[in-house]
Order: sequence, then C-alpha cells, then structure tokens
Amino acid sequence: MFVLREPQQLQILYESLEESIPESLKVYGTLFHIRNKNPFNLEVLVDAWPEYQTVVIRPQKEEMKDDLDHYTNTYHIFTKAPDKLEEVLACPQVINWEQAFQIQGCQESLGEALQKVAASKSAQVDYLRTMLFVFEKPTLEASSGDKMDLMKLLKTPKVLEDKRKETFQSIFLDVSHAKLVNEHWELGKNEKSLKYIERCLQNFAGFGILSAEGNPISWFLTEQSCEIRMGYTFPKYRGQGHMWQMGCHSIAYFFSKKMPFYIHVAEDKEKTQQVLLSFGFRNALCGWHQWKCTPEKY
Repeated sequence: MFVLREPQQLQILYESLEESIPESLKVYGTLFHIRNKNPFNLEVLVDAWPEYQTVVIRPQKEEMKDDLDHYTNTYHIFTKAPDKLEEVLACPQVINWEQAFQIQGCQESLGEALQKVAASKSAQVDYLRTMLFVFEKPTLEASSGDKMDLMKLLKTPKVLEDKRKETFQSIFLDVSHAKLVNEHWELGKNEKSLKYIERCLQNFAGFGILSAEGNPISWFLTEQSCEIRMGYTFPKYRGQGHMWQMGCHSIAYFFSKKMPFYIHVAEDKEKTQQVLLSFGFRNALCGWHQWKCTPEKY
C-alpha cells in the first residue's frame, strides 16, 4: 500500500469510487473532505494505481497519539477484492494493531478478513451492524443552488405542520453544543467522544432546532466521512416535524456544497426508518458496519 497525494490522483479516485456507491460511501465521503482542506489530517492508501483494488483512509500518524482513542483512530475501507484483504489488514504499515481503533465500511465482507487477522493479533473485535440509508429523492442538480425549489420539494407534511404549537428556529451548531450532543449520543458519553464531537463541530456542519426559549431540542452532526450522525430529539418534542425542518435545512446546505450525505440507523428504530423513507432516503442493502478492535493488553 502507498499514499496518494496528488490532487489529480485524488480526483480520479473520487470519481471512480462514485461508481461503487453505496458500498464505497464511507471512503467516498471521507475523500470529499480530504479534497476540501482535509481538516482531520487524513491520508489515502491504495494497493495499486490506477488499477486499485483496495482503498484505506486513515489519520496520519501524528494524529493517532492516544492508543485508546478509537474515535480518532478510525480507518475507512473499501475493497473490490475481499479475498485479498487479509494481507492488507495484517500489514503493520497499514493498520496499527498496537492501539485501539475502529474500522468503518459499507461492506459486510470486510468482517471475515478482519476477524481472522484480529485473532492472529490477539485483539478483541466488537462488531456493530446497522441499516444504511442513502438519499434518492428526485431533486435539482447539486450545482443549481436553488434553495427555494428544494425547500418546496421537501416541504414538511401538513400532518406535522398541524402539530406545531410554537415557532422553532433552525441553527448551525457550534462547539458550545458539544457537551449536550455527547450526553445523548449512544456511542459516546465519555471524554474521548466529547473531544471527537468538538472537533467535528469545529470543522463540519451540525444542524439544530431551538425552542422558543432558545434551547436546543433536536440536532444532528456530520463528520469526517460526510455521514449524518449523533441525531437526537428530546422526547417531549418528537413527532412534531423537527427532523423534517432540519432535513430541509441540511439538504439545501449539502446540495449547495455538492457534498455527499447518508445516515445509519439501528434496526430497532422503526419510526426513524419510516421518517427517512418518507423523506426520500432508501435502505441500502449493503448495510453500515463498524468493527472496534482492542489489543489484548488493553
């Protein structure tokens, strides 16, 4: 594996990965941000060029200082050759098996090779599979920037409008909201996740809704792979169309930036799934996958 650095190479890879969506989404979305300022200081590894089979995106070495911070120590992987992935994963120049880390991807086939290598490295693997939703509603060209037409297309259903009793303001989140987000993120609620959320809010868009009193009541963030994550609405305000309001705000933003976006949802969250389907997302059968690896010494 070697690092791709030239902007032209990264552009070619980006266009190539688009042909493999949704399976390539985690790598494709991460590459979007790498080509636009690279705020998380990531690097792109391929096994060959231009006829690559496997792409691994990881933080540069100086970013992975904390051996227990699997939020920072995250690898995004896409492969066309899962039968050859074991060799890639076992290479210490590609994956640092001396620290805790996670691998995210949209290919279940990554898991077989990973489990074999983890066993040889005496590392524990915690696997999480959820449903992947990608946006497919017929919309304007991303370059048009016609926010008004887009907002009409994604207009909140009347049944939800009728439930509203107050006026709620859409906002962009900032770092001051990090603690609140961390407290309600199922995969967070610790100091390392708080640090990660702060970094996301410093570099990527987060969307929220304020009550009439000016308090955040609903929100979601985007992160280094362009995924929508960490969404939450206080129970009192659920079913009132706030996710629709944020959805319209965020999708207009994503289209204006020509930015990919997608979301994963647990299989037992049927109401959230129905909202996404009615909004214009579809369930991508490849699924969303995360493997958290922890060395035996930890």
